[in-house]
Amino acid sequence: MDRTAVFKRLAEPYLPVRSWRKYKVRATTEAVVGAVTGSLTDPRTLLLGRYDVAGVLQYTGRSTTVFRSAGPALAGRLAEPAGVHPWTGWTFSAEWGTRRRLDVHLVQPDIVMKVAVDVARHIAGALAAPGPATPHP
Repeated sequence: MDRTAVFKRLAEPYLPVRSWRKYKVRATTEAVVGAVTGSLTDPRTLLLGRYDVAGVLQYTGRSTTVFRSAGPALAGRLAEPAGVHPWTGWTFSAEWGTRRRLDVHLVQPDIVMKVAVDVARHIAGALAAPGPATPHP
């Protein structure tokens, strides 16, 4: 979701006038695809991570549902992990506050996605609502 910021000149009063400027604000970041829900040939959501200072891929969040039109292109780039995956043995919750687990397929963590995120955070510090993810070269 895009955020909007409205600016006015310092000398202008607080009135609903058309001289104010409106700007869309979107926060984006890059993340590595570490796993998918669905299958490697038909990914539904992406489990994303970032490398920490020690070079270990840490889970950061899950994308919204992958658009059907983007699934085949992404599927063509996904591969089984070559060697031990950093998330081997991990379990992922299906939703906040539930014990239901996601059925995930670990992938080779070499695809970087550009992700639009909602910068609102929960008390625990996690992103509130990740947005769509798009492949990033």
